[in-house]
Amino acid sequence: MNLIKLQIVELIDKHHHMTSVAELLGIKQPTVTFHMKSLEEEMGVRLFESRSGKTFLTEAGQALLHYSVKINALTQEARRVVQEYDSLYRGTLHIGASYVPATYLLPPILKPFSQEFPGIRMMLSVKPSPVIREMLIRHQIDLGVISSEPFVGPVLQAETLCEDDLVLICSPQHVLAQREILKPEHMAQVPFALHGDESSTRRLTNQWLEQHDIRLRSTVEMDSLEAIKQLVLLGGHISFMSRMAVQWEEQHGLIKVLPIPGEQAPRHIYIVHNKDRHPSVQVNRFKEVLRDMSHSLSFFN
Repeated sequence: MNLIKLQIVELIDKHHHMTSVAELLGIKQPTVTFHMKSLEEEMGVRLFESRSGKTFLTEAGQALLHYSVKINALTQEARRVVQEYDSLYRGTLHIGASYVPATYLLPPILKPFSQEFPGIRMMLSVKPSPVIREMLIRHQIDLGVISSEPFVGPVLQAETLCEDDLVLICSPQHVLAQREILKPEHMAQVPFALHGDESSTRRLTNQWLEQHDIRLRSTVEMDSLEAIKQLVLLGGHISFMSRMAVQWEEQHGLIKVLPIPGEQAPRHIYIVHNKDRHPSVQVNRFKEVLRDMSHSLSFFN
């Protein structure tokens, strides 16, 4: 088994055409076919199959794909780390972040970092927290910054950056904003805006609803945090949201922020990295800037 064979496995799964794979690898198609047959002989099992003029991975091929993706990513990382390790002023830094830190935390940090190191290419992938964790496990990004409840795992190392508690938001004129004592059952009587299934806020919302045996009567589900805020601003709907995400609206009197009644799981902003991934000097420097800047921003006070 060699690296080019594992690259072929990954590329066949993406493109399903040996011609495309050959062009991407800069080799001839018969060479691709040779490596595919050689790999099958080496493994003693059929890994590829043709259907309707396209090439697909068999079930055994899909099992090998899981490891091929990781090995290929680690190979690229090893090459990058060795080539860039002696310099802070060139290279690529790929950050993955969930929506709240990507929108409200990272922009004021990315700007001075880019000014200090203009030769470093910055890439930011904005995905739900579970997706970012999976990207870290698959070595697709260098570092993750996510808003999440506490978690543990054998591969990922998480460092707490700051609190990011959930709050109940509604318009200042909403009936719930006028209550002196807010109970969980009151919230079941009004329209509720839910976050998308993949978000950590949705997961914590579901946990809270189950814990208090609450069944919502009228709901709308949105993948966009900003769309949820706009719906709440119009009045009628309420939602759970990160306090960091509504600080500006709260300060200007546009949204009423209330504590969520009853117990709820704590939530924080975490810096997350893969324990098996050797951090480059760029990653270490970015983490330093992230820690320093977090202490000076107003919403951490």
